[in-house]
Amino acid sequence: MSEAATLFKVFSGTKSRDLAEKICTSLNWPLGRMNIEHFSDGEFAVSYEESIRGQYIYLVQSTFPDSDNLMELLLMIDAAKRASAYKVIAVIPYFGWARQDRKDKPRVSIGAKLVADMLTVAGVDRVITMDLHADQIQGFFNIPVDHLYASTIFIPYIKSLELDNLVIASPDVGGSKRAGSYAKHLEVPMVLCHKTREKANVVGHMTIIGDVEDKNVVIVDDMADTAGTLCKAANLMIEKGAKSVRALVTHGMMSGPAIKNVMNSALTEIAFTDSIPFDCSRCSKVKVLSVADMFADTIHRVQEHKSISEQYLL
Repeated sequence: MSEAATLFKVFSGTKSRDLAEKICTSLNWPLGRMNIEHFSDGEFAVSYEESIRGQYIYLVQSTFPDSDNLMELLLMIDAAKRASAYKVIAVIPYFGWARQDRKDKPRVSIGAKLVADMLTVAGVDRVITMDLHADQIQGFFNIPVDHLYASTIFIPYIKSLELDNLVIASPDVGGSKRAGSYAKHLEVPMVLCHKTREKANVVGHMTIIGDVEDKNVVIVDDMADTAGTLCKAANLMIEKGAKSVRALVTHGMMSGPAIKNVMNSALTEIAFTDSIPFDCSRCSKVKVLSVADMFADTIHRVQEHKSISEQYLL
């Protein structure tokens, strides 16, 4: 990096520290020193243990539940602004509350817009995130948003599997654009799953649109919460004659019965990124692929004022 571009520091929230350390290793740059003090009633306070005056500050923190992760990030931003940081960039590999991107029924909140507003009011100057649940969330911000794609990691991984009769699948109609991009890049067919929901996290009826007989299927999706949709789709595809079914998911939330669902399903494997920390020993079917190098490269490009889109595969 040029001398001017070296005036930056990277800090991490509590739950994203492992990823932040990997990013700093890739950058060959030390992780900044910060203290988060917890009080007995659950309140916590953030303080930087080194000077950040006049510098670019990168704050690595995914905002997955519980809400303490979001609150930590807000306090980190506020503390950085009050310590006279030049620019504060929030690196949010997983942007939480993104499923609440519109009013899909009367009298509901738009949580993604609220989170965007809170980050902006706190004083963030830029956001770097990955595979938002809905692309339009970028428009909720009046600051630059660099939206990265896990396909940069997943496409090479799919190729490394060397699967014959490969088919890319979307677990729902909403993910058809993402699956279509993968299928077009890999020059393979695509199938869709059409589902109805009884309620949140509960899948009702599902049908497969397309041919999966004697195919090796790779399902691509942006998140796995309870993994109910993925597992139901995998089981149905095996019933329809698929040779194998794998899932590539950007954000592995894996909440509630997710591990049990995956272990009892027809999925050969489920791979997701380390945007949310996960202990692979909890589930033998899980493989975690790191996005640290991709985020490190993005930070480098931001510092050098270079194009970020050059790293996109899709």
